[in-house]
Amino acid sequence: MNLFLAIIGVVSLVLGVVGIFLPLLPTTPFLLLSAAVWLKASPRLYQWLINHPVLGEYIRNFHQHRAIPLRVKVYSVSLVWLTIGYCIVAVVEQWWWAQLGLGLLATAITWHILSYKTLRKR
Repeated sequence: MNLFLAIIGVVSLVLGVVGIFLPLLPTTPFLLLSAAVWLKASPRLYQWLINHPVLGEYIRNFHQHRAIPLRVKVYSVSLVWLTIGYCIVAVVEQWWWAQLGLGLLATAITWHILSYKTLRKR
């Protein structure tokens, strides 16, 4: 069972890292999943993730503050609208229903990101 959980953690970690660059793939939930399964399966992997200089910050911020830093919010929302906006204008320009669906998706993602508190540096 520990091996299975460790593999799930690795897959989730990969998806979380990819999510840093792809706006439709959420980073923090996948990193939180990796942390949760590695906490049970492998304390060594859990400690590596929590103490990672880049990835650990996502998890620590969320666990401690349930908040997202302003720069991450701005970056995420900007990428969502740039990529989905491009798709609306250039990819599905002939299908109004696809444009509407993508617009609603972008709106929902934006609302979700902005619904979290903004983490302020102290």
